[in-house]
Amino acid sequence: MTTDTLAQTVSDARTRVHAVRQRYARRGDRATVRGRAYTAYLVALFAVFYLVPVVHARATSPALVSVGPLAEATPLICALAVTVCWSAQLAGRFWGPLVLQPFLLHVFMSTDISPTDYLGTIARRRLTYTGTAVLLSACAATYLATDLFDRLGTALPGLAVVAGLSAVGAVAWLWGQVRTVRDNAVLACAAGAVALAVTAVSGTGPGGEAGPWLVAVVAAATVAGLGRAAFRSVRTVELPRLARESARASQAQAYAWTGTLHHALDLYRPEPRGLTSALIRPDGRLRGHLAQGAVRALRTRGRASAAVTLLLIGGAVLTHGAAGPDSGPAWPWWVAGAIGVYLGSGWVSETWRGLRDELTLVPLLGEWWGGVLARTLAWPVVAVTAGVSLGGGVAVMARWSSHGGRLDTTVLLVAATLVLVLGARFLREMKLHLPLELLLPVITPLGDLSGLRVVAWQFDGIVAVVTGVALMNAVPSALGAASLALTVAACCVWTGLRRTGWAHRGLFRRLSRA
Repeated sequence: MTTDTLAQTVSDARTRVHAVRQRYARRGDRATVRGRAYTAYLVALFAVFYLVPVVHARATSPALVSVGPLAEATPLICALAVTVCWSAQLAGRFWGPLVLQPFLLHVFMSTDISPTDYLGTIARRRLTYTGTAVLLSACAATYLATDLFDRLGTALPGLAVVAGLSAVGAVAWLWGQVRTVRDNAVLACAAGAVALAVTAVSGTGPGGEAGPWLVAVVAAATVAGLGRAAFRSVRTVELPRLARESARASQAQAYAWTGTLHHALDLYRPEPRGLTSALIRPDGRLRGHLAQGAVRALRTRGRASAAVTLLLIGGAVLTHGAAGPDSGPAWPWWVAGAIGVYLGSGWVSETWRGLRDELTLVPLLGEWWGGVLARTLAWPVVAVTAGVSLGGGVAVMARWSSHGGRLDTTVLLVAATLVLVLGARFLREMKLHLPLELLLPVITPLGDLSGLRVVAWQFDGIVAVVTGVALMNAVPSALGAASLALTVAACCVWTGLRRTGWAHRGLFRRLSRA
């Protein structure tokens, strides 16, 4: 095959791919001039009422975070680069840039077009869009929150670092999907090693000002090498696996658009593997509640490992925030630790979803009062308490938490926050379908704010944790803060029971027996 014939074949394949995509995009009614004008009107309203006031307030007031010499920030930049790379790889394993609509992917797979032709074109376009969007968002957030762009000496290297990290995140996103688990582990270890090397080389001495530029150069070299290898691996992608990922992503997107984000997240729960026989004793009886919970957690080892990590780190940060300096608790650390424990409490056990299903089916299959709750909540409560206690104990022994003679107060606040977090997790896991009354409009001078209620309902667990910790921090007395946390946790539990209808059925049973 000559060069002209090869170029003509590639051009014909690209033309066919473009024709298929255009045909699929126009399968419904075309956008009208009035529809485009309404979209432009909404964008203009958002810019006038939200974006312009924020930018004006930032320009006329000092920044929230003052960035010092960039030489001292090089270790933090390296840590941020590693976090971006790892997060992009993890996102690619679940929802990568090659995920298409199932019907469109089926059409491409049914043709004689090479996967490199249609998947490579789509990957380039999506990586370009994603990298640009991340770059603009990061620059906007940096400008609004810090004073990095106020000085020319820090603006140029800061912009170079942000651009490099955005490109690394986009390429690692593709790498996480097209490469094997082993290759992703190698990249993760290499990213950590390179970050440590850059941190050691740059230092904080007189030559440390070149650290951000060194990070930007290393990021550019990484993008060049990883991008070439990742795009070469597109032709080796398993199309059946990609079809399954696309079908799952389409279903999750449908759940998310209809207001049931928790159902969309349930689709990405790892499937339990192995240790099935460990749930049963040699005599044929089921093991105890704690043993069953531990075995079920070990059946999803990756999820359990992440939960243990979050609980230990969250417990240490929570203890540090609740103890704080001698002047009082450190609220940001307190909230960060509580959110970490909240996430870990959901990943440490697979019994939360089973509890929701059993409470929903309680008239047919469930038990009354103590049976269901004791069997499903024994392991999560014990595991979360043990993880937080161990992490908090390490923080106290390492003298990271300077409680200043208030160890009993710190223990009380940590225990109360733990109860609050468990109550918020129970509230989140008992969620069913989006209530229709939340879709009713809320007319205000700033517009319809009904979307805020929907967002609050979607993330009600985190909202309850942040609100509860903020209220606890506002109470001067530790005993009063603990009482407030118990009250909020009780409200969360009662609301969760009402969501499943279990509370009403229990009340009906008690009245009928009386």
